[in-house]
Amino acid sequence: LDLPASQPRAMSAAAEASIHPLRGLQMAVLPEEVLMAAESQWLFTEEELLRTPSILDGLSPEKERENRGKGVNFILQVGIMLKLPQTTLAAASVFLHRFYMRHSMQDVPGRQGHHYYSMAATSLFLATKVEENCRKMKELVIACVRVAQKDPYKTVDEQDKDYWRWRDNILLNEDLLLEAICFDLQLEPPYKTLYDLLVHFGEQNNKKLRNAAWAFISDSCVTTLCLLCSSRTIATSALYTAARYSGVAFSDDKVGRPWWQVIGASLDDIVRACNYMADVYQMTPAKAERENALYERTPRVLDERQDKTRLVENRRGSYAEIESELPYRLERESDLGVQAEVSAHANGNDYGVVDANTVSGADDNVPSRPLKRKRPSKGGPEATTGEIAGCSQLNTDKFQKTDIPTQF
Repeated sequence: LDLPASQPRAMSAAAEASIHPLRGLQMAVLPEEVLMAAESQWLFTEEELLRTPSILDGLSPEKERENRGKGVNFILQVGIMLKLPQTTLAAASVFLHRFYMRHSMQDVPGRQGHHYYSMAATSLFLATKVEENCRKMKELVIACVRVAQKDPYKTVDEQDKDYWRWRDNILLNEDLLLEAICFDLQLEPPYKTLYDLLVHFGEQNNKKLRNAAWAFISDSCVTTLCLLCSSRTIATSALYTAARYSGVAFSDDKVGRPWWQVIGASLDDIVRACNYMADVYQMTPAKAERENALYERTPRVLDERQDKTRLVENRRGSYAEIESELPYRLERESDLGVQAEVSAHANGNDYGVVDANTVSGADDNVPSRPLKRKRPSKGGPEATTGEIAGCSQLNTDKFQKTDIPTQF
């Protein structure tokens, strides 16, 4: 119902940000909620990925994962030969992974499986039309023949049998692919989301951060991460991993929320995606001499304020500087509180509250810890160590600042 013009609806910034977590971002466009809801229908659990049609037909999970990677690698090589953008290649890999959640690549008696090279070419053909980066059918078929036969300079014309076999397979499998993915063609590539996040945080010119995050997304296309996490989570995980690798921290918003909550992501999902990619790197080392290499896992931080990628309010400098400075500050703070309390007791201020800022001496940057003394018992005054209480005024009549040493 529309409210009268004299009674406009008012909402605080914090309440509005909690209802619309993406409204506070000053960026181009994040994944639309409608697309995110449609994408959630294609998210599975790790247990469900072990019951795909190919695995149920007798193919081992390791072999299926290897064949999926070969199919995506075929897409990348053909896409490079056709000079297609990365977003088109990512969309084709998503179509391929979703297809094999409905159909099998394993041959069984009475039914022939769908080869990953053939379906990879069909997925790329469909992605070129969805992303509006169309290429001629002849160019696509020639590139597929050259990549399949591992001969980039092979002469292919319309009179070759290989040309017509690939062309017929692509056109025939296109209807099968559309039916398998339920004509769900609207995708939000994580590359675009990642770039919008970099622009929002002002890190688009940080080459180390940008390249590390971009490589994370490119490597995830070979895996089934798109079936486990949403595109927003993949982009956020890429930024999170790159930030830890580059030593970059992002500040909280005005409401005090961490940066991953502002973009609608969960820290648990981010950690799960990072550890999944670490497991993939561990199982498929890039070089033979790194077969025994161990990849660092991302621990789940119990206190989100201590996360390395988060720069909370009143915390400046890198995380390493803050972490190295913390024990020293706590020690100075503790010594300051004990000295202030002993001096107050010596001057008869047994019932007052000591403000540590007033007796800070040479170091004015030490945070305040107001100390409150308990009422002494009947047997006489008893010295008690720092008990944290609320802020109060200092009893300046009985307390002399000169009783406190200026240096410890």
